[in-house]
Amino acid sequence: MAPVDPHSYTDGDHPVTAKAALAFYLDFAASTIHASALLTLSAPHSGDLLLDTRALAVHSASTASDPPSPIPFSLADAGAADPVLGSALTLTLPPDTTSFLLTFSTSPSASALQWLSPPQTSSSLPFVFSQCQSIHARSVFPCHDTPAARITFDLLLNVPTQLSAVAAARHVSRRDPLPSDHRGACDDALWCAPGRIVEEFQMEQSVPPYLFAFAAGGIGFRDLGPRTRVYAEGGDKVLDEAAREFAGVEEMVKVGESLFGPYEWERFDLLVLPPSFPYGGMENPRMVFLTPTVIKGDAAGAQVVAHELAHSWTGNLITNKTNEDFWLNEGFTTYAERRIVEVVQGEERAALNMGIGWRGLNRMMERFKDNMEFTKLKPKMAGIDPDDVYSEVPYEKGFQFLWRIERQIGRPAFDEFLKNYISTFKFKSIDTETFLEFLKTNVPGIENQIDLQLWVEGTGIPPDAMEPESAIYKKICSLAAEFKSGKLPSEDEVADWSGQEWELYLENLPTDVEASQVTALDERYKLSESRDYEVKVAFLQLAIPTGCRCYFNEVEKCLKQVGRMKYLRPLYSSLARCSGEEKMLAHRIFSEAHEFYHPIARSLSAKEVTKMGGGKDNHDPSNADKGFHGAYPSGYPGAYPPMQGYPNSPGQYPAPGGYPSAPPGQYPPAGGYPGAQYPPSGYPPSQGGYPPGAYPPSGYPQQPGYPPAGYPGHGHGLPMQGGGMLGGGHGAGASGYGALLAGGAAVAAAAVGAHMVRPGGGGGHGMFGHHGGKFKKGKFKHGKYGKHKKFGRKWK
Repeated sequence: MAPVDPHSYTDGDHPVTAKAALAFYLDFAASTIHASALLTLSAPHSGDLLLDTRALAVHSASTASDPPSPIPFSLADAGAADPVLGSALTLTLPPDTTSFLLTFSTSPSASALQWLSPPQTSSSLPFVFSQCQSIHARSVFPCHDTPAARITFDLLLNVPTQLSAVAAARHVSRRDPLPSDHRGACDDALWCAPGRIVEEFQMEQSVPPYLFAFAAGGIGFRDLGPRTRVYAEGGDKVLDEAAREFAGVEEMVKVGESLFGPYEWERFDLLVLPPSFPYGGMENPRMVFLTPTVIKGDAAGAQVVAHELAHSWTGNLITNKTNEDFWLNEGFTTYAERRIVEVVQGEERAALNMGIGWRGLNRMMERFKDNMEFTKLKPKMAGIDPDDVYSEVPYEKGFQFLWRIERQIGRPAFDEFLKNYISTFKFKSIDTETFLEFLKTNVPGIENQIDLQLWVEGTGIPPDAMEPESAIYKKICSLAAEFKSGKLPSEDEVADWSGQEWELYLENLPTDVEASQVTALDERYKLSESRDYEVKVAFLQLAIPTGCRCYFNEVEKCLKQVGRMKYLRPLYSSLARCSGEEKMLAHRIFSEAHEFYHPIARSLSAKEVTKMGGGKDNHDPSNADKGFHGAYPSGYPGAYPPMQGYPNSPGQYPAPGGYPSAPPGQYPPAGGYPGAQYPPSGYPPSQGGYPPGAYPPSGYPQQPGYPPAGYPGHGHGLPMQGGGMLGGGHGAGASGYGALLAGGAAVAAAAVGAHMVRPGGGGGHGMFGHHGGKFKKGKFKHGKYGKHKKFGRKWK
């Protein structure tokens, strides 16, 4: 096997998918897509072919001939899935196969999809949208889920008639379903049922699978120009605000064409998604997805649009070959975005943008100080989930590299180089080495003027990177430096400031400020109440470490109202670095809000929350007695089971060696808990009651005697009425599962066993503590008796 991408099972010795004809029946009640995919390869093939999948149920595989013949296939069960790659679907193709048909269903927990119920939407209609970057297309349909394999596609979306659908493709028609449409995705009666409609799309330009995108719900639209339109869920108010915010988009497209060459995608439409969308924007060609937080009322959100527009040339037209080359997408696009902003909004605005980016790049050096590999432009990422190390490095260090080349050869020469680069590689996926060779060929001697190897393979910020220079940038940094001595900016000094100026000011403030200084700043300028989430979150990050608990309500509202990871991760991280009260606040908020987040944001936010464990990490059972949550993986996120679920392993659970380091699969599995029912008689009734909370919100399914409210989501436990603590985890107390002792005495976590219960005492995780600790003299003590130590594992 010749792997082409560390994040894909794709074999470089085999042809890849060139076209996909997809039929999707959207089952909102089950949060599932029933689907078929007619896949056409780039060349005929015989024998084994591997496709990427994640949590898909594959029902059949057959030839595209008439009549079709079955194709043997194998797919590892969820319990054996790789936590990063998912599962390889292995097909054994007959000789000279070019096309074949698959039928399959997505999982309700598909990592690319978020299903919103009517109460979660502004339209009171159900809504679903996809987010396939970086490696989540495989959770929607079997594919070669690598940017090295570009595809064209046809798409049929079968939805309820009261809904509309959009996709990153040309809209062909909205029509009644036909029995011939679905190719076995479901039965004819379901596909053609009354009250259903089909939206048909075609994507004729080749795109990498991560740019496959669709949405369906109560969607309306407003035209902005001859090739631009804004769509939104949320009714006329949201549409009107969006239309005002993005009124200049058509002009931006023209500016982009003047800088980078023809716009190749026909239309540049925008979809404003519900606030749970995990990114600022996603550059899906023809249909950019946006968070509503970019609608600020002052046209500042157009800068996010400028970035996504710039991707139309750098990222969509030319694509990084693997995620190790991600800077080719984002570094080029950040450079192109700032060139567009410079023309449309002026040099000072572009300089502010650069200044914010410079601060972000320096912040990433601190984030990755213990693993500087991820400060390289081309890091080694085998075994690493791209979402886990997503950062500003490829954006801002990539920008700095290109800006360094521009300064060396001059802007006119660099503009000529850029247009030549785009025209040479359009509709192709390339790696960093290809770019460097092209650079050296077209700019002879550049390797003698700039240390290209240091920029690409070196860690940290190269010495010839440059902080931006502009009068407004220097003024803001100077005002920020004065804050330490107690000087606030005057109203005259900030009179013309927009959100970006405030963001830059807050980003440059010293971190060791007093609570009184923070409250004084807020009393004067109401930053905690800003409509601009960039400003609000930057201020709250400043306020949290000072112990200003008066802002906890704003932190909670922010974490519950938006699902954009740019805001979730720093706020949860700021809480994680504080004392116990802030940590418990983060656990409570996450346990209550996590179902609102997209699966990508949910998983990454859970990892931020679980960093609070203090245990050395993570996946090593030997760390069970070293921290707040112990050893499974990085602690529990406050929502149980963890987002990826437990494995479908049979027999005793936890395994003798402790919890596994990779929890793939869905838990509880369809066939029940490992080793049959878990425990056989179900969970006993509550004695004394469980505290409110969501752990998980609806409790475990199909388990008699299990409290509907679920277990609490806190590692130390929750304070109980009358005093004492209920131990976090699974169960506590002399009566077995969550009983309060008489008089409200303290209750030790898992005193009679977290999972494997022996009548009368003893248990699976350790007699004196679910994750490593015990109560002694009214206080919780970590260590010694935790998890699988001393009294743990199983009882003889």
